[in-house]
Amino acid sequence: MIEWVFFDIGSTLVDESECEAARIADTVRGSAITAEEFDALYRSFCAQNLDGYDLARKRLGLAKAKWRPELERLYPGVKEMLARMAERYRLGVIANQHPGLSERLESFGIGSFFDVSAGSGDIGAAKPDPEIFRRALALAGCDAREAVMVGDRPDNDIAPAQALGMRTVWVRQGYGGLGNAGLLPHPPDIICRSITELTAALLCSETREE
Repeated sequence: MIEWVFFDIGSTLVDESECEAARIADTVRGSAITAEEFDALYRSFCAQNLDGYDLARKRLGLAKAKWRPELERLYPGVKEMLARMAERYRLGVIANQHPGLSERLESFGIGSFFDVSAGSGDIGAAKPDPEIFRRALALAGCDAREAVMVGDRPDNDIAPAQALGMRTVWVRQGYGGLGNAGLLPHPPDIICRSITELTAALLCSETREE
């Protein structure tokens, strides 16, 4: 029986496509590398379930560019999806974020949906370290078998959650969505093309198990 659903933030609830485009442009600025060349290498690493941005910039000898959070936007339908999910489950967040995750969720207008907010800057452990997942489960007071992790990155979200016995939903959005499920120890329980598919997919999965 699923009691808790935990979400990643970036490219799961929050659309980072404009941020990524700006970061790539800033990364290659002043170099002989084009944004298209960087993007192709970035994608090739993501297809191997790896940290594409950092590996691409290191391969090309480029400095890390600053993230531009002012370009972040919620994906369409996120608030409605969370409202429906909150009618059936308790919700939490497990995300690599700077300190102040609860305030950040409030800034997007979704803070009230979550009972647990486990951010790396507040917890002191970052994904894929299983400790951040353990801490989130402890805060929720639930067993891993009663929880689902929803995220876009096979390496950061799906694999470590699976290792603890959580069910997983891979949302194929953003660069993380370019990953390869076949490289995981086990396939995700559910694969969605967008976050708006989550409610129906999760409820359908529970119905099949009854």
